[in-house]
Formats: sequence, structure tokens, C-alpha cells
Amino acid sequence: MDNGRKPSAHEACGDAPWLVLLAAGKGTRLAAQTGGRPKQFLRYRGRPLYWQSVCTCVASGLMGGVVLVLPMDEFEENRARALEFAREEKLPFPLLFARGGARRQDSVLAGLRLVPEHVSHVLVHDAARPFFSADLCRALLQRLREGACAVIPGLAVKDTIKQVDGEGTVLATPDRSALRAVQTPQGFDRRLLLEAHKALNTEANTVTDDASLMEAAGHRVSVVDGEEANLKITTAADLQSLAQAVPCTGFSYDVHRYGGTRPLVLGGLAIPSEYTIAAHSDGDVLLHALMDALLGMIGKGDIGELFPDSDPAFDGASSVGLLARVLELVREAGVTLTHADVTIIAQKPRLGAYKKDIRANLAALLGLGESHVNVKATTEEGLGFTGELLGIKACAIVAGIAKGTPGRAE
Repeated sequence: MDNGRKPSAHEACGDAPWLVLLAAGKGTRLAAQTGGRPKQFLRYRGRPLYWQSVCTCVASGLMGGVVLVLPMDEFEENRARALEFAREEKLPFPLLFARGGARRQDSVLAGLRLVPEHVSHVLVHDAARPFFSADLCRALLQRLREGACAVIPGLAVKDTIKQVDGEGTVLATPDRSALRAVQTPQGFDRRLLLEAHKALNTEANTVTDDASLMEAAGHRVSVVDGEEANLKITTAADLQSLAQAVPCTGFSYDVHRYGGTRPLVLGGLAIPSEYTIAAHSDGDVLLHALMDALLGMIGKGDIGELFPDSDPAFDGASSVGLLARVLELVREAGVTLTHADVTIIAQKPRLGAYKKDIRANLAALLGLGESHVNVKATTEEGLGFTGELLGIKACAIVAGIAKGTPGRAE
């Protein structure tokens, strides 16, 4: 059950550690937010959340292989998908698969049994902690190479901790300087951890991490510094960490012919001019280019599709009103507009005197500060369409930030 890649000589010597990646939990506390799908299968960067841990192993350059522990339900389907990811990304080490057990420790034991016997060290990690770093892997493995048989990451406790009884009465206040909030991955001597599981992993002995089993077996457990970013996706609020801020842009270009019945309007402002515009709506070439750029930024086509000139409802329509509808679509798409840069291209009329007012009006329409709106005007030196006074052009580039949707199931 591997990805078909033969282990390298480095791995065969037993000096490359493996990762047991636990992705078999049911995630019942987040079922309402995830549609019942376990959190480790939420979508993140185009892959299930658990795959981020595999990517970190690749980035570390230290791992000899991964055992992925998957739920009993849909095991073959999830296995096939993981193998597809491994092939697409040319995973540089073997990927094996184990069926999860009823408890976390049962899943760990199932994974440990698939780690090759020549492997000296193993990391055990919860897929619900997708943001651990390659540096943390290095720190754990360095301590193991120095002779530790068990090493775990921990964070100093910032809050005062109270020990309470079942009725909520405080029994004691431990010295927080001696307390650590423990994370995964946790590193172990593979043989000793397997022995601890075989001896102590009983129905009567349920533990929350593998270090507890090693402690119970009499082994010394060392602690290295954990990472603040290595949070565990447990609550609905934690899902927000999966929402990625993604920059996005849009560009457009529009042209209107002179000689129609519409007065010249640019950026929502009437421009005194002998030149009139031929257009179905009010003919604001600048707002039309801007709207198309905004629609491009969110992947929603163009204004010809949204406001077709074949529809009499848009005959003479105000482009300011149309822009309001486009901005509503931008908000619905979860995108925050951050900047707009526009250029008006016309031989005549001269527009330099109007740029400041157009900029202020665009900033108001877009809900941006004027420092994030730029308006330029230029000619084409008497050349081409505008140079021959046949019409007017405009270009627009917009930038925004898209917030990824947290909790989307794989």
C-alpha cells in the first residue's frame, strides 16, 4: 500500500525518520460547521487539510516516509485520493496507509506497525495541527539524534491555571512557570514507543498523547520549544485560520465612439465638451472599464453579460448605479477592493483639469481613500482611433484581497 517509489539507500540504512500522520478522527465538535465532514478533510490550498503536514515533511528534507492513518469509513476512497496527490506532486518518499482505530492511541499503534523495522526514529502528528514547521521537525529530530528517546514540543503557559474539583471549587494553583502546553509532532525512538504501546495500550488505559505512554513506561520525555502558529483546529473560531488572504487583480479596456446623443461623462462626472458619446447606457467609458476590471477580479465575466445593450432596461442607465451592483457582487465574492488605477485616453477634450475631481468621485464611489485611487489622462499623439477624434478609451486595473472560505469540505 505505498506510492510505488522504492526507498533510497539513505532510507534503507535506517537513518531517515518516518512520520505517523493521524487523520482518522471524526471531528464531532465541528460537525455543524463542516457539514459532518471530519476537519482533516477540509479544503486547504487545493488539498485536504492533512496534506499540509505531508508538504511540511517534504519541505524539511529529513523524512524517509509517511504512514497516513485514515478513517475506516471511506478508507479506500481517501487512500486513492492521497495516492493521486502523491503522484501529481512526485512525493520524494514512500506513502503507506493504515486504518484508524476507535481511539487515538489505537490509530497510532496501527500506523507504527507499518513503519519499516529499520527506522530508528518516528514522529507522531495530529493532522488537525496543519501549521507546524520544518524547523520544528529539525529541532525534534536533533534532540533524538542526541540520545533522547522521547521529545515533544511545548509552549510556556501564559495564563494562571487553576486545578478545580467537579463542583468548580479551586483545589490548587500550579506554578505556571513549570507548565507547558504540549503539541505535536512528537518524536520517539520507534522501537521503544512500539513496546510502550504493546504493553500499556489497553482498554483501561486511555491517553491523550504518546508521551504519556512513554512516561508510564518509565522513559524520560524531553521538551523543546513549540510554535505559536502550530495551533490545533478544534473550535469553529479555529476554522478562521484556514481562511487565506489571497491577492487578486482585474484589468479591462473600453472604447466609446464620438458622435452619439449622450453627453460626455467620466468617472460619474459630467465633463463640459463638444464631444458626445454613442452608447446604450450613459456612455461613461471610464466606469465601464472599471466595472469590467472589477468583474475580472472576481471571475464574473463582463458588463456586456451583466448589463446587455439588447436590454431596454439599460437604455440610458447611469453607470454609477451599474457600478453599485458590480461592487455588491465584489462583496458577495468575499473580496475587499484595495486599489484602483485608471487611465483615460483621448486626444480631445483635454482632461488634466478634471483629474482631481474624477479621482475624488471614484474614491467615494469605491469606498477607498484617495491615496488608493489613481487617475491618469493621456493622448495617443494624434495617432489611431483617438488621435483622429473618433472616440475615447479607458483602461483600468484594480487590486483586492480575497478571503478563502474556511470549512469547505474536500
